[in-house]
Amino acid sequence: MASTSTQIVSSSSSSSTPPRRYDVFLSFYGKDTRKSFTDHLYTALVQKGIIVFRDDEKLEQGKTISKELIKAIQESMYAIVVISPNYASSRWCLIELTKIVECMKYSGLEVLPIFYHVDPSHVRKEKGTFAKAFGRHKKEKDPKIDINEMQMWRAALREVGNISGWHVHDR
Repeated sequence: MASTSTQIVSSSSSSSTPPRRYDVFLSFYGKDTRKSFTDHLYTALVQKGIIVFRDDEKLEQGKTISKELIKAIQESMYAIVVISPNYASSRWCLIELTKIVECMKYSGLEVLPIFYHVDPSHVRKEKGTFAKAFGRHKKEKDPKIDINEMQMWRAALREVGNISGWHVHDR
């Protein structure tokens, strides 16, 4: 990851990209990684002088993604997405990921996935915990979630699952 950190810092000073508020937007499922892997990653990035947006625990308690969170995604050069076993169980994470993929396609946001204790093929093909999570979303029949939104979530997961990233298992 050290070489990527160097790329992030050098890219942020490039004159060919519009000025951004954050070097990195960090997307993760808090219950899986907040107090462990993501906290260590965040600390390492900040120590390298990288400006990182990471939500705090209070933000996750809301039912809808905040305008400030969307703005932070739009104002970032990179998004590091830590996809963990329960990432897809969070409606919040899936909405966030959909916005990240949209910015990747339309504004040049660079997405760097980290597959944390998950197989990327399970992410792409909606297997294992990802299939279970979508089953629960469908079963809950939340009136705020329609079939089109779920299709966008699936497409975003497939898109990110197809990006070459890092695989983290018991390290």
